[in-house]
Amino acid sequence: MNISERGLDLIRDFEKCRLKAYRDSGGRWTIGYGHTAGVREGDTITQAQADTFLKADVAATVHAVNGMVKVPVSQCQFDALVDFAFNCGANALMHSTLLKKLNAGDYDGAAAEFLRWDHDNGQRVAGLTKRRTADKTLFEAVA
Repeated sequence: MNISERGLDLIRDFEKCRLKAYRDSGGRWTIGYGHTAGVREGDTITQAQADTFLKADVAATVHAVNGMVKVPVSQCQFDALVDFAFNCGANALMHSTLLKKLNAGDYDGAAAEFLRWDHDNGQRVAGLTKRRTADKTLFEAVA
């Protein structure tokens, strides 16, 4: 599967585009739409570079999600999983109860797991609660 425009919009909306490097809530240097590879303090990019980074980062995330999900999923479910993995990391998805429940065919149980991922450094983060709620809502959407 591939991410839909709706899924890309979700990522863009939550990540926001920043053309100057900044530290994310976890302390990592970040630029563009959540791009972290090779980013250093003081880096700047153009919008075109941000779009290129996003395309490559999403493609890698899509590839990872496709390799992990062993049951049929709808486009909405796939988009929610890609957003989750893009934000939390593919490794987090790989080792999550969310994925275990999904691959066991427990779609409702998997949907409920999204809401458990709203903490950073042990603290609940309102922005993550909002994002995980959006992921859960999208995952449960019919179309």
